[in-house]
This record gives sequence, structure tokens and C-alpha cells, in this order.
Amino acid sequence: MKDNTDKKLAEIARQDDHISYRKLGHIPKRGFWHWFFGRPLASADADHQTIGKAVGLAVFASDALSSTAYATQEILVILALAGMGALHLSVPLSFVIVALLIIVTISYEQIIHAYPNGGGAYIVARQNLGEWPALVAAASLLMDYVLTVAVSTSSGVAQLVSAVPALLPFQIEIALVMVALVTIVNLRGVRESGAIFSVLAYAFILLLLGTLAVGFLKYFTGGLPAVIDPPEMEMLGEAAPLTVFLILRAFANGTAALTGIEAISNGITAFKQPRSHNAGVTLIWMAGILSTLFLGITFLSHEIGTVPSEMETVISQLVRTVFGGRDLLYYLAVGATTIILFMAANTAFAGFPRLGALVAKDGFLPRQLSYRGSRLVYSRGIVVLALVASLLIVVFRARVSGLIPLYAIGVFLSFTLSQAGMARRWWKVSKLKPAKSKKTKPKLQLEGEVLSFDKYWLVKMVINGFGAICTGLVMLIFAVTKFQEGAWVVLLLLPVLMAGFLAVHNHYKDLARRLTLEGYKNPPAIRRQKVIMPISGVHRGTLNALRFAQSLSKDVTVLHVAVDAEAGEKVLLKWQKWAPDVNLVVLGSPYRLLLEPILRYVKNAADNRKPNEIVTVVVPEFLPRVWWHSWLHTRAAQLLRMRLLFTDGVVVVEVPYVVD
Repeated sequence: MKDNTDKKLAEIARQDDHISYRKLGHIPKRGFWHWFFGRPLASADADHQTIGKAVGLAVFASDALSSTAYATQEILVILALAGMGALHLSVPLSFVIVALLIIVTISYEQIIHAYPNGGGAYIVARQNLGEWPALVAAASLLMDYVLTVAVSTSSGVAQLVSAVPALLPFQIEIALVMVALVTIVNLRGVRESGAIFSVLAYAFILLLLGTLAVGFLKYFTGGLPAVIDPPEMEMLGEAAPLTVFLILRAFANGTAALTGIEAISNGITAFKQPRSHNAGVTLIWMAGILSTLFLGITFLSHEIGTVPSEMETVISQLVRTVFGGRDLLYYLAVGATTIILFMAANTAFAGFPRLGALVAKDGFLPRQLSYRGSRLVYSRGIVVLALVASLLIVVFRARVSGLIPLYAIGVFLSFTLSQAGMARRWWKVSKLKPAKSKKTKPKLQLEGEVLSFDKYWLVKMVINGFGAICTGLVMLIFAVTKFQEGAWVVLLLLPVLMAGFLAVHNHYKDLARRLTLEGYKNPPAIRRQKVIMPISGVHRGTLNALRFAQSLSKDVTVLHVAVDAEAGEKVLLKWQKWAPDVNLVVLGSPYRLLLEPILRYVKNAADNRKPNEIVTVVVPEFLPRVWWHSWLHTRAAQLLRMRLLFTDGVVVVEVPYVVD
């Protein structure tokens, strides 16, 4: 891609005598930070940084797979409010959740092939539903990614504390350290972070599948025992009767297992060609593994009688019961679960910066988020995600139960919008006529995308429409059942984020309107410069700046603010010796003000300037060799420049003089 760009620019330059193009090929110098983040990558290396299906599963599926470590427990936490007799409902609820997972997976499989450039719910909503729904989807997903980091890291710490209870007082510190480590790894690039995490992700999958295999073998042979010495069941709330509302609350908690499904559709561009095919296959792998683990863990947890507790997780109780104690296999399985939970944050680190870059390119977030860093990743987005997630971890003290109520509303809102958008897309496709031959497919240019006829449009529209209804209902259930537990925060943040998007977008639109060249006429050329040069004293830096000022114009006036007579006299005597031919204006300042007299003089000159004249303020500035020495001086040059920055008709030029 880069070579083609070079050729195009070079070709344009050859057609105009006043334009030249040079490919410098400058290679950044190696520094201390390269040891952490790796050597800088050229733009031409972008295609070599893509990943295959196996690595893609580790990068984009860690969040979804890791949810199996806490989704069952979150169901049991709510059912426990109705007593031990209600815990058996976790199994049928898990089947309903997996059915919902299949519907969402089918929908995102369609999205991946319909929108191969990525963007997921945001792009689908933008193309089919309009700007406002797209912004709602973007806000929902960005919140979801932040919460993914906070929830998965906090859950990973909970697993670690279950195995090593002595670490309980250090939960917050451990969580923050893990966020920092994942941040550093992701700043090294998608391919490298994927390679690092792949081994760990597959270790988790194999160990959990092995645990389930042994557990089911013991179950079918009648040798599966009940959990030994279960922890005391914690009631995270007041006891309540088993009602439909309570069951819906448990169901809402369990739908946390679906979070992360959309990540692959947002990151299609990270996959090798053919991108859509590889991303789609990875999505199916992820859904299959997730369904197997979630159903298996929930069923066996019910059979052995696990209880929800923050002192020991359901996974820990299940593994030690299946393997008969805390032996090597126990620590390997719990260790792998802990690691996959920390790795789940990696999915958010892969998705958040890419989505943020898309929204930034459309002008709804700061443009800086759309720039790639030295390792071809969106570094600024990665850092923003790490900082906000760390803040949440501190505020909620790394407690999963406190974060879960904030978690799934955003993701199910994005699910609903994406599926509704796809349903409308198939409705638009239905307006096309079938192709007369296999070689010609009727196409429709509509709302920024090219659509072609699909004979299965009705089936796909029904699937997406039904999926939108299902996920929309789940979102409403979650909003109602979790409102008092903290879901109101998300419902409040959504409009706040929307307002932020619109404020940023309005700024960019206003700036573009003010900078556009349409209907613009070049102003008359500047024929004259009036140069004003403030000085604090007469020294080498002063004379160096004066030489530059005289190169701009013959009309040069030097200003000096005299705060006391003795210092002013010294300046006058030196000036008479070193620059007697240049006008010097001494400004008296009885109240010892330095900047204000200069500002008044400059603004007065700007107000009285002649047509086609500009006032140029030349500010001498000496720079010490040692960086911290600059803090020993007044740094008046920077202050003066900032005060004059918005003065019409004034240009400020700093002339540095490096002190040897």
C-alpha cells in the first residue's frame, strides 16, 4: 500500500514544476522505550502484522471465553437470595442464554461478511439506521470495552485470591498491575500480543475442557462427589421469594456470558486475507467453545452443589471437587482461568482503539485517536482505555459484583442496534430485482454502500429481526432488574457520551466551515512588517534575536520594561554601546508589572497598523543545556506568546539562543 502511495505522489510531482516529492526513508533512532514497546514499524509492514484464525481466537475471543469463569457464579448469586432450593434454575437459564448466543452469533456472522472493513454495530447502524443510532452503538460499545477491562481483571484477581487467600488485601493493586502489563503488551502490536497470549488462551481452553471431561466421566459413572467444605454462602442482598422478577435478574446476570461476541466484527481488518472468511470461522469457533464451557460448568456446578461466595469462586470449587483436592491440576486449571480473565482485557484493548479510530475519523472523537503509533496500533486509544478502566477498578475496589450491573446494558444495546440495522439492510436488498444471469448482479448505490441482490434476504431479515427483538428484551430486562444496583449509571452516561460526541463533531464542522477555501478570495499580500522586540536585558541572545528582527523589516522597535531606575540605566548604557542605531522604547512600570506594559504597547500597535501591515513580535529566548535549568528562570517568552496568541494582526516569533 505504501509503495503505491509513493508512486502516486511521485507521479503528481512530476507533472508540476513547483512540486517535488522525496522519499527520505528516515528510520527513528532506537531509545530506551523501544525495549518495552519494540522497534518502530514502517507503514509498509501493516500487511505483515495481520493475524490468522488461531491467533485471532486468542486476541478477540478471550473476553467471551473468560466470561464462563464468572457467568455461572453471577446467576447463582441472584438465585441464592431465594435459598438453596432455587439454585437448580441455573441449568435451564444457561440453556436459554446459549440459545440467545446462537442467535447473536448468526447475526454477527452476517455482519462480518456484509461489512468486511470492520466496525461492527457502529458501521451497521450508521449505514442503515442513521447517525444517532450509530452514536448510541458507539457509546455503548466503548463503555462495554472499558467495563470489560475492569470486570475481567477484577474477576481474575478473585480467582487468584481463591487460590491464594493471603493476597485478599492487595486486590486493587494486583488488578492495576495487570492492566498496566496488558497495556504494555498491546502497545507492542496486535501480532506480538496475539503470539504472547495464544499459548495461554489455548492452555485455558484445554484445561477447562479437560476438567469438564473428567467431571462428566465421574458423573456418568456415579463417582462425582459433592463439593467438600464449601465456603459460607454470601447473601449479596436481602433474602427474597422466588419470583419471575428474581429469575429475570439471574438471567440478566448470566447474559454476561455474551459479552465480547461483537469484538471480532470490530476487528476484521486485523485478520489475514481473506479477512471476512477468517473472522467468520473464528467467530464460529468462539461460539462453539463458549457454549460448551458455559453449559458444562453450569451443569456440573449444580450437580456438586457449589455455592456463590467471594471467598472462593464457583470455578475453584468445581475444579478441586473434580480433581479431588488442591493438587497440581487444580492450580493449573485455576491459574489458567486467572490468566484468561486477565487476557480478556486484551480483547477490549484490540477492539476499543479500532472502534475509537473509526468514530474519530467520522469526527465524533478527537482526531488523535485515529493515528497509529510506532507499532501500527492506535496507541492513544490503548492508553485512554487503560486509564479509564483503572479508575473504575479503584472506585469499585475490584469487586466483580459491583461492576456487573454496569456491564451488559451497553453490549445488548449494541447487539439490538446491529441486528436492527442488518434487518433494514436486507429490506433494502429486497427492493432489487433478481439477476438475469449469474454474471450480472443488480446493484444499488444507497446511503454510502453498494448493495447486491440476495435471494435469501427474507430468511436473513427474519433472523436479524428476531434477534433484535430478543436482545432488545434482554436489554430492557437488564435495565429494569439492575437499575437500583447501578444500571442507572450507564443510562446516565449514554446521553453524556452522546453529548460529548456531538460537541466534538460540531467543533470540527465549525472549524471546517471557517477554514474552507470554497468562495474564498486571497487577501492582499502583506507589504509591510512592524517588528517589536521585547528584551529583559542586553546579552548575546538579545543581539542574536535583533539580527533576525532586522532581516524581517527596517521598522524595528525594541521594548524594555524598567521596574527600577538602576536596572533600566544599565540596559540603556549597554544598548547605546551595542545597538545605537535601533529604536529602544523604555516602558516605566511603577507597580513592577512585566508583561502588561508590553501587551498594551503591542495591542496599541496592532490597532493602529496600516493597511497590508502586520505586527511581528520577536521574542528572544535563551535555552540552557541542562533541561531542569530552564525552571530557574521566569520563562517570560512562553507567557508572552500565550497572551498574544489570539491578538488579531499579531505574529509571535521565538528566537532561541542555546547557551553553551
